[in-house]
Amino acid sequence: MRLTAEKLAARRGEDLIFFDISFELHAGEAMVLTGRNGSGKSTLLRVVAGLLRPDRGKVEFRFRDGEESRPAHEVSQYLGHRNAMKQELTVRENLVFWRDFLGDAEGERGLSVEEAAEAVGLGSITHLPYGYLSAGQQRRFAMAKLIVAYRPVWILDEPTAALDTSADEMFAGLVHAHLARGGIAIAATHQPLGLRGAKTLVMRGFEYHEAEEVL
Repeated sequence: MRLTAEKLAARRGEDLIFFDISFELHAGEAMVLTGRNGSGKSTLLRVVAGLLRPDRGKVEFRFRDGEESRPAHEVSQYLGHRNAMKQELTVRENLVFWRDFLGDAEGERGLSVEEAAEAVGLGSITHLPYGYLSAGQQRRFAMAKLIVAYRPVWILDEPTAALDTSADEMFAGLVHAHLARGGIAIAATHQPLGLRGAKTLVMRGFEYHEAEEVL
């Protein structure tokens, strides 16, 4: 698997948020985005995930050299600030929905709901309504969504928000297992994620009048 971003630029309204962002990630690699609020971290992730169109540049996902780029929605999972779970459904019902909706990629298999719940340390409460859980428990189960359906690229926006230290370690373990399987991860964060050997991209942003000078 290879993820390539080439000379990306994106706007928020009329303002150019970032430009000329390029990087490449191969199977087993992770990259962490850092930078102040408003520097474009979340916007870049949404562009990579195919949720926003870039102002210029392109993103490509390829399993093999020479093949056409795959659409982002076929090969990636996006975990944003919101957990994308229905409050009134049970944890199991939410995870079954995402497993069936997303499906697996390239013949790989996701974990069962029970296995995923155990992996995030909450195996005994999948029968409870999602809205009944604490913020930290909800975030853990949002992470479980990543592993019930296999997608090679994880796109993660502040993934450890609302988590304690032990949960941070659990999350790092999930990502390292994903990378060992040949996956790719790209994450935006304001705090250390414990990802050994991860690349770093510092998003700096710039004022709109500066963007005018480079256009």
